[in-house]
Amino acid sequence: MKKQRFYYVIKLQYLGFRFSGWQKQPGQKTVEGMITKTLKFILPNSEFKILSAGRTDSKVSALDAAFELFINEPLTDFEAFIGLFNKNLPSDIRVMSIKEVNEDFNIIQDPKVKEYVYLFSYGSKNHPYSSPFITNVLDELDLELMKKAASLYVGTHDLSVYTVKAQNNAHKKRTITSCEIIENKILQANFFPEKSYAFRVEGPGFMRYQIRMMMGALIQLGKGELLFADIENSLSNPESIELTYVAPGSGLLLNRLDLD
Repeated sequence: MKKQRFYYVIKLQYLGFRFSGWQKQPGQKTVEGMITKTLKFILPNSEFKILSAGRTDSKVSALDAAFELFINEPLTDFEAFIGLFNKNLPSDIRVMSIKEVNEDFNIIQDPKVKEYVYLFSYGSKNHPYSSPFITNVLDELDLELMKKAASLYVGTHDLSVYTVKAQNNAHKKRTITSCEIIENKILQANFFPEKSYAFRVEGPGFMRYQIRMMMGALIQLGKGELLFADIENSLSNPESIELTYVAPGSGLLLNRLDLD
């Protein structure tokens, strides 16, 4: 006899600075590992598994992430569940909401839009407390040239130069619906620099390191280490250029996740 299952989507936020990414790894502190450990504690008599809408890398944070919970018994009081969950999670992970879905829902395959932002500043040394949130480039950057180049990424392109070589068999054509560099109004703190910036990228899905390598290329462009034509060629003729700089994970955060 088939066991009855119940399905829930849980939205959460986390600061990734002390985690080795989302995915559970032996001997590493990860967000998935901490979520699973906490669920085992608060649901000791339940059989469950979780599935994420996407994996974030080491030190990457999220303001709007989600995972699906598959469980063998219903959750009857959402407010009490969220309260108990948050009480037992560490302070750098917070559950925001829960909703029930049916068995046809697929958190990986169903249509969604993701918006990532990469926060950075340049020109002078930041307060040390900024380091979990903002990548600090000490060199001067040509910000206007970087803004102009960021707009080139909008559309559907072969982005094979913007991911790790180990993924050579992966689907390399990706669609970016919006891409820009704007002044950072997303996160604010009294120890942040007077001005910081957000590289904002929106699309249905991204490859490993894609946004960090896009940011890395823009930083190199701003420093004068790459030409504007190099960014153009990376999209029109990716075999003609090799990009190696991956911007640090701590500047990147998942800002919005819209599930269908």
